[in-house]
Parts: sequence; C-alpha cells; structure tokens
Amino acid sequence: MQRELVRERLSFIEQCIDDAALACRETGYAPEELKAWVRELDRRWAEVEAAAGHPLDATSLRACLETLEEIGDRAVEACREQRHIDPQLRMAVHTARHEIAALRRQLH
Repeated sequence: MQRELVRERLSFIEQCIDDAALACRETGYAPEELKAWVRELDRRWAEVEAAAGHPLDATSLRACLETLEEIGDRAVEACREQRHIDPQLRMAVHTARHEIAALRRQLH
C-alpha cells in the first residue's frame, strides 16, 4: 500500500477515534468501561503515529494497529453489553474499530 494512502487512512482513523472520544464526553450516559476503552484507544494512538513516521517500519505499524484493533474489540463489546447507549456513540466506536481492522488487513 502506498505511503500516502496509508497516511490518509491513518488520518481518517484518528478522526474516528476523536469522534468516539467526543461522543463519550457529550453523551448523557456512557458506561465507565466503554469510556476507559475509548481513552485507551486515544492514548495508544500516539504509538501508531510514531510507527507511521518511520520509513519502512510496516511491521511496527501492523503491530500497533493489531493492538488498537484488540482495544476496539473490547470497546465494541462494552457497547454490546449495554442496551441504552447513544446511537452516535455506538456508531463512532464501531466505525473506529472497523477502520482500524480494515487498514491492518490491507497492510498484511
């Protein structure tokens, strides 16, 4: 995958994670477990940015994306466990996780 396309996808994923974090803050109710996973996604994003900045370090980038995908899985599961989650929050979490997984698969 071309480096510029990877950067564009990473930028979109960053926006998705930001959207999930914003939805957590703005919703009337978000379970603490879900908030914690979204915060962890946001925190781990710095590792992805560092891996993306190194030339030819696709292995580190894939590893970081795999970690983010696992965190995203936990956030999605936290959404499933709660019946009354704001639809915007649920969609933001699902979109972030989906985009992370899609890019990771494309880099393999």
